[in-house]
Amino acid sequence: QVHLMESGGGTVQAGGSLRLSCAASGYTYSSHCMGWFRQAPGKEREAVSYINYNSGTTDYADSVKGRFTISRDNAKSTLYLQMNSLKLEDTAMYYCAAAGDPRPWTAENEYRYWGQGTLVTVSS
Repeated sequence: QVHLMESGGGTVQAGGSLRLSCAASGYTYSSHCMGWFRQAPGKEREAVSYINYNSGTTDYADSVKGRFTISRDNAKSTLYLQMNSLKLEDTAMYYCAAAGDPRPWTAENEYRYWGQGTLVTVSS
């Protein structure tokens, strides 16, 4: 049974940092690309970041470039998102997702497995 579990969310002041984790099980993690998505209250879910199966390629939404860093540890079947310089507009539920070869990486329907999400709240 496939399982993706996000953790690391919480409340942080603007300008602060958080590190999200996503523990994967039940499928061949190392052969799947991974993505982070987020959904803010009252808004549609949006793509945040992407990493390919061997960490050779990463990509980011313009809104988080230079502030967020995606990484993965295939030995631990875990995905990470380091979030620095957090802004109020980063407040959202953050989801990790797994895909074979998503094209484009931002397309939600390219991802076959999803976690339940972890809430990030940035306060002023």
